Amino acid sequence: MQTSIQAGGCRCGRVRFRVKAAPLVTMACHCTGCQRMTASAFSLSALYPSDCFEITQGEPAIGGLHGPTRHFFCAHCMSWMFTRPEGADQFVNVRATMLDEAGSYAPFIETYTSEKLAWATTPAVHSFEQFPPMELYPKLLAEYAERSS
Repeated sequence: MQTSIQAGGCRCGRVRFRVKAAPLVTMACHCTGCQRMTASAFSLSALYPSDCFEITQGEPAIGGLHGPTRHFFCAHCMSWMFTRPEGADQFVNVRATMLDEAGSYAPFIETYTSEKLAWATTPAVHSFEQFPPMELYPKLLAEYAERSS
């Protein structure tokens, strides 16, 4: 896993961003909302501290459900680039495939397997029917960091 600065952006290139840290964890979400927003079997993401993430070009727009969890897209090409989770402004959840070098971002955990398509598989080490209980996150992040070093 690369720990240096990673750049990424939308499909058309009008919005660009940069992260200056290694991800805290990588994930695949199988919920039907992610399936519909990605037009795929699941979404892939990498969680970062918010203070390590910056928009370097353009202006993302809020899309998705427009609720407390804010999903950010390019207003032109409509690429879903990142999410700011409800109640967790200290984190940003970047769609891993929006990073310029996305190949090393295999999911460590997968969520909402209760809604996954029967044929969809990932190499995730941990699977959860919904989101992991909050008390498990410190252990999961520590295990991910250990395996990624």
